[in-house]
Amino acid sequence: MHGKRIALCASRKLDEMTTLIEKQGGTAIIRPAQGTVFSKGSELGEEMRTVIAMRPDWIVFTTGIGFEALLEAADREGMAAEWHRTIKEANVAARGYKTVTALKQIGVTPVAASEDGTTKGLIVALDGHDFADKNVVVQLYGDTAPALRQFFLERGASYTELLPYRHVAPDEKTLETLYNEVVGREVDAVCFTSAMQVRFFFSFAREKKEIAPLLDAFRTDVVACAVGKVTKEALEEEGVDRVIAPEHERMGAMIVTLARYFDA
Repeated sequence: MHGKRIALCASRKLDEMTTLIEKQGGTAIIRPAQGTVFSKGSELGEEMRTVIAMRPDWIVFTTGIGFEALLEAADREGMAAEWHRTIKEANVAARGYKTVTALKQIGVTPVAASEDGTTKGLIVALDGHDFADKNVVVQLYGDTAPALRQFFLERGASYTELLPYRHVAPDEKTLETLYNEVVGREVDAVCFTSAMQVRFFFSFAREKKEIAPLLDAFRTDVVACAVGKVTKEALEEEGVDRVIAPEHERMGAMIVTLARYFDA
């Protein structure tokens, strides 16, 4: 990694990753693209009551932490019994083992689950089911799931998203700086540690800049590096066809994997 400039989109563990990059002879460039997360509070309770009244045919949980946030909100808003009943009366699908484990807290086993923790794997697991004229509610952590939305809409489902948190976009100047650095080949790699960072950055590029030069840079000279499968999948959905990711989903492993890629 000697002489390489590595952009970091994370907002935490930056010191740890910077130290690892510097030990490998590289330079860390801090470009936080995570944004800020706020709990929705009573607004979330209103959205959950709407879901309860809907009596959904399917509920899809995509993160364990999001599932638990909804349980806490149900307790806080005095509707825990109704919320549990709504889940148990629906067909439930889950993305990732943490989500499956969280569902076991209330005695629910998913009808369909992705073994690899990705949206693509979840879609494969759901593919044999009929969703025509079904009410489908999808819990998201904050990241949109365009492939999942398209899957359900193409199969005639009524699609509703439920987000436990409100996400405020990162500073546009930071995103513009990163965009210019990637397109100008001023960085050698960009490390993404969440799908939200990917969505914010690429949404900015599509809305305020041009996407083609960005994708060209990632295809040719700048390496896109993801902390794990879900973040890698988000990059691929945005059109990035070369993504480096570690086998073990850890930030330190990501930096080591990137260093090995450059060495090779």
